[in-house]
Amino acid sequence: MSRIFAAGFLSACALGIFPASSQAQPLDLVISRAQDRPPITEVRVDPPVRFVTRHRLRIGAQTLDYEATAGETHLYNLAGEPTASIFAFSYVKSGPRDPRRPVMFIFNGGPGSSSLWLHMGAVGPRRVVLEQEVNPANVPPFGVADNPHSLLDVADLVFIDPVGTGFSRAIGAGRPEDFWGVDEDADSVAQFIELWLSEHGRWTSPKYLMGESYGSVRAALLPRALMGGPTYVGVMRGLTVDGIVLLGTTLGGRPAGPDPERQVMAAASDLSAQAATAWAHGRTAYQHLPLPAFQSQVDAFAQGPFAEALRVQAQARLTPGAQAELAQTLSGFTGLPASAYAEGLAIPSVRFARTLLADQGLALGLYDGRYTLPLEPQGNEPVADDPAMGRYVPGFVAAFHQMLHDHLEVDMKRPYGAIVWKDLLSRWNWDRAQVAPGQSFAVDLAVAMRRNPDLRVLVASGAYDLVTTPAAARWQIEAAGLPSDRVTFRDYPSGHMLYLGDTAQAFSDDVRALITGR
Repeated sequence: MSRIFAAGFLSACALGIFPASSQAQPLDLVISRAQDRPPITEVRVDPPVRFVTRHRLRIGAQTLDYEATAGETHLYNLAGEPTASIFAFSYVKSGPRDPRRPVMFIFNGGPGSSSLWLHMGAVGPRRVVLEQEVNPANVPPFGVADNPHSLLDVADLVFIDPVGTGFSRAIGAGRPEDFWGVDEDADSVAQFIELWLSEHGRWTSPKYLMGESYGSVRAALLPRALMGGPTYVGVMRGLTVDGIVLLGTTLGGRPAGPDPERQVMAAASDLSAQAATAWAHGRTAYQHLPLPAFQSQVDAFAQGPFAEALRVQAQARLTPGAQAELAQTLSGFTGLPASAYAEGLAIPSVRFARTLLADQGLALGLYDGRYTLPLEPQGNEPVADDPAMGRYVPGFVAAFHQMLHDHLEVDMKRPYGAIVWKDLLSRWNWDRAQVAPGQSFAVDLAVAMRRNPDLRVLVASGAYDLVTTPAAARWQIEAAGLPSDRVTFRDYPSGHMLYLGDTAQAFSDDVRALITGR
């Protein structure tokens, strides 16, 4: 293994990251002329840091050598001033450069999340080893091992931590709020991708995006930012992508006002995920059916009689007899008593998660309904108290940091932000340019597919995900009118992190099929 620090200016200039004029100075001295600051401000910016190591991995019958680069790339404004440092992890197959080899850019969501979850869970060359993948212990030992399901056999992989997450941050003339927003975030990630392609000479390679949770929003918006235009990002990048993989899809947008039909479809989608979760715990009246057959039956009811009943109930026209009959059907699907539906037919998933196994003193995870923890006492912390997040987060974070130290030999002097909510989330700009208020993010994806007739999309969902449900993903995408012949839906018996619980191989194979066309 070799270890390279790109700390000197000779190395930085060789990588094309610094202007040539910076070679003669020990630090990059930047003159900032931002309008809301003093006319002349000298800002000292350290050169980017890079850590490069070389490794070997076996995937199936193939053994491949690869180079791992963990490090910073500086972004610049149109005046040539550095504005941000994005820290990314690139895994590139060793050997002569093949312009036909695909490259995939990967990120998680939040907003405020780093990419470590996809990095360590399914796609990267190393993955976390938990005591067991469902309901594991959340104290060490945690392991790190080669990932036999990694996609490195079919594509080079680049894991991106957006500004404010991981080791990425605003620098120089940049301010955090310049990057903390729907459009701002997409533009900054697009600039990083543009710079990465230039540095590695990969402009003619097939390009893919993978985004999980809010990352699905970023992936839906990126084709617009990568192409560019006068009314959006203000520059023409001219980049297109061949495929997009969405996990934990949440493309509904932020409603501009009350939307009764949206509420109906959200409740129908919740019902579908609640029923699947109840089936996983053996609580339905249909345990004799395999999950796919049961799910089809529930979905037909949810989108038909259930959705129509909610519309009637909203107008106070649902008769007591009809409600009682529907409550019995719902009870058979969800395992809750019919009396649970006395006040209304739609039960929020937060309530469902604390009710289904209450007789055992257990609460379910919203991010994965298979996970459980005792009902009480509650700390009222939406992540640490969630049985799924509370159980698997410690193992993922620990394994990632161990990999940084032992495998990638990364030595940074500031903490890595696995998920950062403080300041970032409260200052996130949800207002968008050139978009109608409340417009679904799926519409951006529909526009991208109209512009690019070769763009294909894989929508991957976990059946037991009570936060971003498979049914909601389908409804959002179908409502936006995406071409059905270029969109593939895949559901897995898992949760929000759908690669946990013996599903990683199936997911990886589906992504391989998207990339290879086989």
